[in-house]
Amino acid sequence: MPHQQRRPDRKNFVPREFLLSPEAQPVRVVAESVYPFYLRACERRGDKVELCPIPALDDAYMNSHEARWVRILAETTYAQVKMKSLGVHNTVVFFGSAQILCAREATERLNEARESGEAGAVVRAEKLLEVSSFYEDARQLAARITSWALDNGTPESPQPFAVCTGGGPSIMEAGNRGAADVGGKSVGLNIYLPHEQDPNPFISPELNFQFHYFFTRKFHFLYRAKALVVFPGGYGSLDELFEILNLIKTRKVIKQVKVILYGSTFWKNVINFDYMIEYGTISAQDLEMLSYADTVDDAYGKLTAHLQRYLRREK
Repeated sequence: MPHQQRRPDRKNFVPREFLLSPEAQPVRVVAESVYPFYLRACERRGDKVELCPIPALDDAYMNSHEARWVRILAETTYAQVKMKSLGVHNTVVFFGSAQILCAREATERLNEARESGEAGAVVRAEKLLEVSSFYEDARQLAARITSWALDNGTPESPQPFAVCTGGGPSIMEAGNRGAADVGGKSVGLNIYLPHEQDPNPFISPELNFQFHYFFTRKFHFLYRAKALVVFPGGYGSLDELFEILNLIKTRKVIKQVKVILYGSTFWKNVINFDYMIEYGTISAQDLEMLSYADTVDDAYGKLTAHLQRYLRREK
């Protein structure tokens, strides 16, 4: 597996070869259109103004406040062009915690806690070991879905569905790892954060993307998604889940997307949908947008039954 990629020192992470490519023409058009405003802003500040024939390659400009919309367009377009060229048209997205460890790491953490003799650390480590089963389930489910996709591939579309994750550790790593276990490709949509978000080593290298903006990353999560599996998680997982449910509810997403909450005990304790129905903030029909699963077999069966409709279109 490839080593983890180092985070670049600058925000301008869109490759220059892409910015010069025919596919990046919309980016260059926007850059050219707003470039004079940037130059005038530099002049007002008293900065030295140097004309550049290709604004998209001017690092000072690309990292400026004035070029924010150029960066947004470049970030969105680059991932779109890259995935299309690599035949990634349909994805199964795995959401979940960035804190859950695999069983081996959780066991090591528990042994260290016991050696320290700190009661609180032992309790926390025991809980980490208990929930490590979600890591193993995510890895196994990703492997089975990827194997199923490879078995149903065609010469034109060798892997009609690819697992897609947020590219980081824990559940995200498990999803990419499961796909790699069976020789399949998978996508990692990383984002620059002050902590914890480095690419895991199991993402297909050519499908390892870096985002600066959450909303462009979310766009690529949902744009190709035909199904989503949400494992136990924190703020990020809840944010992603509710945003997708809201888009489905308001018919901003018109395709049929299967949403599975993995780990019913966790989810029913964290979100009391029945209480929301009682208060009239949602309707009983709104719960038809999602289903629960507690085993890999159950989730696999629900996913493959749903994905069949898209597989027929692929063929």
